[in-house]
Amino acid sequence: MTDQLDKTLSAAARYGDPDAALEVANEVLRVQLAHRSVRLFGPREVTEAELEALVTAAQSAPTSSNLQPWSVVAVRDPERKARLAELARSQKFIDQAPLFLVWVADLDRARRLAEREGTGVDAVDYLETTAIGFIDTALAAQNAVVAAESLGLGTVFVGAIRNRPLEVAEELGLPPHAVAVFGLAVGEPDPAEQADVKPRLPREAVLHREVYDAAASDAHLPVYDERLAAYNRRFGLPGTWSDRVLARLKGPESMGGRHLLREVLEKLGLPSR
Repeated sequence: MTDQLDKTLSAAARYGDPDAALEVANEVLRVQLAHRSVRLFGPREVTEAELEALVTAAQSAPTSSNLQPWSVVAVRDPERKARLAELARSQKFIDQAPLFLVWVADLDRARRLAEREGTGVDAVDYLETTAIGFIDTALAAQNAVVAAESLGLGTVFVGAIRNRPLEVAEELGLPPHAVAVFGLAVGEPDPAEQADVKPRLPREAVLHREVYDAAASDAHLPVYDERLAAYNRRFGLPGTWSDRVLARLKGPESMGGRHLLREVLEKLGLPSR
């Protein structure tokens, strides 16, 4: 009975639908389905043992051709966190979090290897390899998030670390051919934070069987707009999912400086041609 209740409650929260349920459940799924972004942290530190566990979990993620083209910079120093927060749209929870992880697509390691071996790695200059760097970094960081939440920690990704990547690279002493992809604030969730599991699109809106069916997918958007609007009202937030998507993707002015990413990548030694 308890397992059946868990299957129902976890799916119901994830979809904002009291009738949603899963036919399977285990501890990993419970952790994953309970995920939410945490932007208010309690006072306790993230221990060095916990940090090492997060990185080991991250290194257990898949990686293309075993290239492992990523690194992570663990930032605890309050002054450095404050400077990074300022570069990332002045998001104060970066200051407050006891640990801020900056995940780096790192293609310089391969270049250093080639230099030591007296050979070339010209494929690093192509978009495919840049994409591998970003993809593998994201896979690793998501593994770290699940690990953190299994330890009772909370997290939130910070994409605004890409708003000013040149300054972030300087702050962190990144080598050439490396770029900070996103940050991850980590700490003990403060129970006073007004937040909950945010509903996602209905499963049927993202799951296609055999072939892509746009009409069937989009038929679920109106009900999702209603569910997310209800969630937003609970916490004093505006609008629907459709409102958010259209505003966020309106144009270069809505991108916080990230419309310049291609030329910035070239300056950082990632031409991505």
